[in-house]
Amino acid sequence: MFELLNEQPKDKILALVQMFRDDSRPNKIDLGVGVYKDADGRTPIMRAVKKAEQLWWNTEDSKAYVALAGDPAFSDVMVDLVLGDAAERDSVAAVATPGGTGAVRQAFELIQMANPTARVFVSDPTWPNHLSILKHLGIEVVLYRYFDSESGSVDFNGMLEDLGGMRPGDVALLHGCCHNPTGANLTMPEWDAVIALLNDKGAVPMIDIAYQGFGEGLEADAAGTRAVVKGCPEVLIAASCSKNFGIYRERTGILMAVHHDGTRKALTQANLAHLNRQNYSFPPDHGARLVTLILGDATLRADWEAELEAVRRGMLDLRTQLASELQRLSGSDRFGFVAQHRGMFSRLGLSPEKVEELRRDHAIYMIGDSRINIAGLNAQTVPILAKAIVEVGA
Repeated sequence: MFELLNEQPKDKILALVQMFRDDSRPNKIDLGVGVYKDADGRTPIMRAVKKAEQLWWNTEDSKAYVALAGDPAFSDVMVDLVLGDAAERDSVAAVATPGGTGAVRQAFELIQMANPTARVFVSDPTWPNHLSILKHLGIEVVLYRYFDSESGSVDFNGMLEDLGGMRPGDVALLHGCCHNPTGANLTMPEWDAVIALLNDKGAVPMIDIAYQGFGEGLEADAAGTRAVVKGCPEVLIAASCSKNFGIYRERTGILMAVHHDGTRKALTQANLAHLNRQNYSFPPDHGARLVTLILGDATLRADWEAELEAVRRGMLDLRTQLASELQRLSGSDRFGFVAQHRGMFSRLGLSPEKVEELRRDHAIYMIGDSRINIAGLNAQTVPILAKAIVEVGA
């Protein structure tokens, strides 16, 4: 049997991680892997998470399974965090998943179960795993224009033109905030235009929101998602707790399915639970339990929000510093968009050759499409990166 297996495409990000590890140069800079790091290059455990873990260690009295859908209390606090008052709770079916990736996978499988002929429209570019999972499931993908590399902004006219090709029952995959890999986001008027187009076409929006709190703040980052939920009859939302709670290895995510006709909730909930059963049975609980404790306790939540806000502002400061340093060294405002982007990532618009030159000659590692992780920088490495970019003639 094993002789019949074929080689699978290498994950470029994981390959870059290994190259960075193998590089013995002491001044190397890792801007590739999409994990938050502080100024010392660590991914710290947030204060509120540490406190919640201590609290749970003192009170946990069983390791038995929770439920196929996970703890309902986790679903309640996450629906509140992401959706606010955009939907009545009895119109939202939800299941805990192993990370945001698990939520995305379950959403795609639900789409396939409900409508095997549905096409999924995906932004060009997008998080590579979106395309990998869709290909693995055999779901047809249609790319829509999203990013203008010259201006570093959203190609909104191109986006609308391409989404105009949707048919009833097709799905539009949208990034809730902090677009990965570009960092360029829709404005609220643009969200409204997308909502109108989706409704006109009879298409279903699916939102992947993995960075709530990393862009403009917890509430502002959820504004686009909430507008879609208010404005569309059906919505799928895949949310991750990896970034904003810093619990990457706990694999904590949630899939929500909103239908404003509450009579559909029980059927949808049953199908989501069925998918959980087929893929991994009971979802992990530890990370979900920590999130539930934090969001349900006023003191823990205030501490978490304060630390998350400090993380967000730190990344904004790095963006401003990098854009200013590039402007100073190059005499051009070509990279001014870096200060306007939000979240962990920006796509610089460098050629693959320039990216390779930065790695080879300057020990600076970024994805081949020139996506950089802003959180991989600190105040000391920003000038090094800016100088290297200018020196390679980017």
